[in-house]
Amino acid sequence: MLSIIVAISKNNVIGKDNKLIWHLPADLKRFKELTTGKTIIMGRKTFESLGRVLPNRKHIVLTQNKEWKIDDCNVKIISSIKELENEIEEEKENFVIGGATIYKLLMPYTKKMYVTKIEEEFEGDTYFPEIDENEWKIEKIENGIKDDKNPYDYKYITYKKIGH
Repeated sequence: MLSIIVAISKNNVIGKDNKLIWHLPADLKRFKELTTGKTIIMGRKTFESLGRVLPNRKHIVLTQNKEWKIDDCNVKIISSIKELENEIEEEKENFVIGGATIYKLLMPYTKKMYVTKIEEEFEGDTYFPEIDENEWKIEKIENGIKDDKNPYDYKYITYKKIGH
């Protein structure tokens, strides 16, 4: 099963210059808890922005760049959705972690979304696709805790695709 995990601002920004704009340690901790031991799927730029292979996760990098290589047994490079179908186990949760092109490409195949909604507008160059309320229903909303380390109001919203 494919699930999306993303943090977005009030104006749907998810990044700028291939980087996160905000720092929310609570959200990073949640990301780690949800994705550890799972497969994470991303584009090449998102993988490069991580700066390293994340521990205890299988990485699938979707790229059209045939020259791009990485020598790590925890990283699989693929170039099509067809190849992705062969890599994911339907009975297990696999997380799409970005970027914008990959979210847009894989959203039709996704059954669940874990969205951290930051109640602030940011300037950015990368946006999350609009969530179609006819396709998605909110399953759960949980308020995040604003404090010295997490300086924004935010909430965790879990969406489930209608009909799944």
